[in-house]
Amino acid sequence: MRRSIKARSSFLLMIDIQERLMQAVFNKDEVIRNSSRLLTAAGELSVPSIVTEQYPKGIGSTLPELKELIQEGTSVIEKTEFSCCEAEGFADAFLNLSFSSGTKDTVILFGVETHICVLATAIDMLEKYNLNVVVAADACGSRTEENHKLALDALRSIGCLVVPTETVIYHMLSKAGTPEFKKLLPLFK
Repeated sequence: MRRSIKARSSFLLMIDIQERLMQAVFNKDEVIRNSSRLLTAAGELSVPSIVTEQYPKGIGSTLPELKELIQEGTSVIEKTEFSCCEAEGFADAFLNLSFSSGTKDTVILFGVETHICVLATAIDMLEKYNLNVVVAADACGSRTEENHKLALDALRSIGCLVVPTETVIYHMLSKAGTPEFKKLLPLFK
């Protein structure tokens, strides 16, 4: 399987970064900061996204500071399933992305919780869709650091590329000196 991260063939999947759930995440500030970076880069590079919310009636909706960065027209899918791939409407949202903006063979996963929904989704992305799965490790979190670390190990072991947010964005940019590079560079200063 191809391991490169190209903006034109990728999409973001932001998983369950919601108001009440984030209160319990051990690395919540890091997750929010890096999720913001990913959404900002996606907007600048025209990388489409899908957003999920786990039982928003009970857990709340996506954090307001991230909601404002989500591109217009992005599918926001409510779910009770742990794997996003099992949620009603997910398959249609994925197919619409591929048809509307070209074939997408790489998914960039981030969100919470690493050891539950992120891991379950990664497994299904590999098995059901045969996608190149990239996990932005520092934009993922769990209630405990141990669960987060164990899940990242598991994600590596099943064939996911587990890297920092900065790596994801720089690889999507592919080179320095472009207008997009200059606009996104302040994200990391």
